[in-house]
Amino acid sequence: MTQIHDLTVTEQAAAIRSGETSSAEITEHYLDRIDRLGEQVGAFYTVTPELAREQAAAADKAAAATRRNGGELPPLTGVPIPIKDLNMVAGVRFTLGSTIFADNVATEDDYVVEHLRSAGIVITGKTATPEFGLPCYTETKIGPPARTPWDLTRSAGGSSGGAAAAVSSGLAPAAQGSDGGGSIRIPASVCGLFGIKPTRGRISPGPLMPDLVGLGTDGPLARTVADAALLLDAMTGNHPGDMYTLPPLPAGESFLGYATREPGKLRVARSLTTLVDGAVVHPDCIAAYEDASTLLADLGHEVEDFDLPFPAEAVPSFFALWYAMATLAPIGPDQEPQLLPLTRYLRGKGLELSAAELFFHQAVLQGSVRVALRALTGYDAILTPTLALPPRPVGWFDEVDPAENFVRQTQFTPWTALYNLSGQPAVSVPLHWSADGLPIGVMLAGQLGAEGTLIALSAQLEAARPWKDRHPSIW
Repeated sequence: MTQIHDLTVTEQAAAIRSGETSSAEITEHYLDRIDRLGEQVGAFYTVTPELAREQAAAADKAAAATRRNGGELPPLTGVPIPIKDLNMVAGVRFTLGSTIFADNVATEDDYVVEHLRSAGIVITGKTATPEFGLPCYTETKIGPPARTPWDLTRSAGGSSGGAAAAVSSGLAPAAQGSDGGGSIRIPASVCGLFGIKPTRGRISPGPLMPDLVGLGTDGPLARTVADAALLLDAMTGNHPGDMYTLPPLPAGESFLGYATREPGKLRVARSLTTLVDGAVVHPDCIAAYEDASTLLADLGHEVEDFDLPFPAEAVPSFFALWYAMATLAPIGPDQEPQLLPLTRYLRGKGLELSAAELFFHQAVLQGSVRVALRALTGYDAILTPTLALPPRPVGWFDEVDPAENFVRQTQFTPWTALYNLSGQPAVSVPLHWSADGLPIGVMLAGQLGAEGTLIALSAQLEAARPWKDRHPSIW
């Protein structure tokens, strides 16, 4: 029997519009599942039942009025969508994954939250994230580790680990996440979801988060390509003061529209090349990559081997920027001992950098991106594994000292940050599961501004190899 959490975002939105079901019923269903299952997967730091019920009641009132009087509802009216705890929701606890901010309450919404509210969402809570979003796994002192529901001994990834754990275990139909070095695509891969990192400038990071180097962006995690595209439409938009901006899609166009559009014959470059010293690609990840290559060719696309053109000197320069980003949190010297060892390590490395060194590293990266983008001209998509290894056991990164921890993270994620550097859009597609039943994603990156092409291609892959109804036992 179909249950509410079996329905996609688009199906739930349609059911609310038609009156087939109510936002209140859907919201209570998810709140109940969060209460019963949330601790097992470590998905939420804060649950907001009062806010969710208030928003659901308003959504039902708006839907009823529209059925009586006609008109259009916002596209996500009444659908529960949780917010990552690196983003502000006015009046709700805002921890950034750190005990230092355990009692902090946001006074305003992030712009992306404003956009999602305008689209009609119901906010059920704040999803788990690592301290300041720095590592690629979600294990903090704020709450239990975020675990992939496909194997509860393994991490859900990060930094959008709680968001992915929630969607994959049926605690939310989709979720908002963010990605500064792979933080949407990593958890999408290990939790068997579809995730989009949009083009730099597509979504405003304001009003709090700076976009000085343009590595990070918000984006969706969902069970289907269409659901992710619908959320991306809702999140998109720029605000005064944004350093990176993109024009909106042409009138009448939407990312959701691309999910029902044939991509045409595309030229796809593929590569297993990594720039990270010591990175070894696991056979399961190679199998997923080869399987995806075959499927793309069978669908009529031109698939070519290609060495990724990002120069090796970009790696230490990216690390330098990551270290510097760790210093942005407003932490006093007396609070440093409360930070996790990895956070202290990264902040220490960042505080050692001079302004001149940071400008130098930024220049190296800009030069590297210029070379790479020229070399990628003529390709519609670039295929790699999303990750070099299957989902890692909970505690695997922290069982070593912070320096080795960071090395392990880079060897686990040798491709994802490339497209944060270049600003290109990239998606993780859940086409493959290992013999052990673990999801293994593949990544497709596209030309700047070409999320639509990736969405159309991903929807074609989804139609050829459906994954929506493949669920872990907790489902």
